Amino acid sequence: MKKEYIIITILIVIILIFCLLIITTLNNQSNSNGKSYRETIANNSDEPGSVEVIKNIGNPNSKKIAYVVGMHPLEHLTHETLVEILPNMSNLNYCYDIYVINITEDVGYYGDGLDNYENPGRQNGQNLAYKYVYPEIVNGDYELAVDVHSNIGAYDFKTFVFCPLKECMGAEYADNVSQNCENITYYAPQSTTSGSYLTIPLNENGIPAFYFEEYSFAPQYEKDRHMLELINAVDNLNLN
Repeated sequence: MKKEYIIITILIVIILIFCLLIITTLNNQSNSNGKSYRETIANNSDEPGSVEVIKNIGNPNSKKIAYVVGMHPLEHLTHETLVEILPNMSNLNYCYDIYVINITEDVGYYGDGLDNYENPGRQNGQNLAYKYVYPEIVNGDYELAVDVHSNIGAYDFKTFVFCPLKECMGAEYADNVSQNCENITYYAPQSTTSGSYLTIPLNENGIPAFYFEEYSFAPQYEKDRHMLELINAVDNLNLN
């Protein structure tokens, strides 16, 4: 009886060790694949909104790329498209963080009588981007930043990428993206109101950055298709 008890005890120990090894292996696989999570960067009652970041999307062991959405609140449908698609993609080459600016004051709406450039929420978003997002990216060991916007169709092209500075890595990356997208061209408007709040200072401080512009009133299936083109082209960039 005593011998049988010893054998049973040994078998139980072996089974427990085997289970522990399986659990450890699964945990290690989970850590290597990464898991995205959301952090709040700014949520001050004195501010006209808040700033969050969705971190660790894709390959956590690779180079980091930042996306920024929400700077201009009227363009939220395009912002929501990125936030819906990117975190759910698999087999990405790089690691991605999405900075989300949530404007809560003077958001406005298309057709309220104000030009988009006069909308107070637009300036609120630009201020939050410069105050909170810019320092996070410039100090965050990123290889690239993509600022996501949309437009009402007043430009020569509706869906495009561009960098407000010429002859910089941000412009080179944007041009490379356009060359690898069927529906996204490279087109530089004469001016931009938000460049000085994010993309220009990032480029000037060693972080390549460019804009993605989508047509605000495109049907959602087109927004989805264009966003997938952008994400895949960015993910296949040869980052220096």
